[in-house]
Amino acid sequence: MGKLIDGKLIAQKIEAKTAQRVANLKKKKITPTLAVFLVGADKPSQTYVRKKGEAAKRLGINFILKELKEKISTKALVKQIKLAQKIKNLSGLIVQLPLPDNIDTGLVLNAINPQFDVDCLTDANIGKMVMGTNTIAPPTPGAALAVLKDLGIDLIGKNVTIIGMGPLVGKPLAILLMNERASVTTCNSKTRDVKSKCLKADIIVTGVGKKDILRGDMVSPGAIVIDTGVNFVDGKMYGDVNVTEVLKKAKFVTPTPGGIGPITVAMLLWNTVMGAEQNIYS
Repeated sequence: MGKLIDGKLIAQKIEAKTAQRVANLKKKKITPTLAVFLVGADKPSQTYVRKKGEAAKRLGINFILKELKEKISTKALVKQIKLAQKIKNLSGLIVQLPLPDNIDTGLVLNAINPQFDVDCLTDANIGKMVMGTNTIAPPTPGAALAVLKDLGIDLIGKNVTIIGMGPLVGKPLAILLMNERASVTTCNSKTRDVKSKCLKADIIVTGVGKKDILRGDMVSPGAIVIDTGVNFVDGKMYGDVNVTEVLKKAKFVTPTPGGIGPITVAMLLWNTVMGAEQNIYS
């Protein structure tokens, strides 16, 4: 029988380090500041933004929320983002995704100055990850790596299977893992025989957002399973993994909720403080 990974505990460890760095910055009269754009009234997005705000306040980070109507145009949103980048002591800016269908997400994300892009979604910062010159990682892939670090896993030569190749998790995580010299297998919606690829993996990471996409018969004994997917069924939050089944095979499994989510928020705020430190010397 495997063990559940306590994401809240790992998040607390990251937050403790972040809070110390915030205190050091405040001694220099600098308060790290995170601006968040929330477009529309998507309920899950509102929940995520609220949690980010609560965590920022807890750590002494200035949190600025800009709520905009769903019908805003791409041009108007880009203008708002450019104006926000003039905020004093700004050290991070994110646009909560997904955006409404009428907005060009790529144009909006690339309106963010890479030095404020703490989600690492601009073309420039994705390029840095590919080249291995990045100083921060996207929050959710960074959270997955934080779990493996906390477990003391050496990634060199490990077989890792990622289910889901989205731009927020799967793609950047594959790059980061390859930079750590892991052997990475990726699975998308057209991949044949996902089960066989998972059974060969030391580590499985899911990022699909579909309940029960990973079942117990897809996991080899002793594997580590990290679930970054989120979906809601009848108002209840689920991940991608059937935890009850997978725990019978895997050594460690992240639950949902209480797994990757809190760590993702902690990594976002870590990135924000890193941005504040780098801006001092830029």
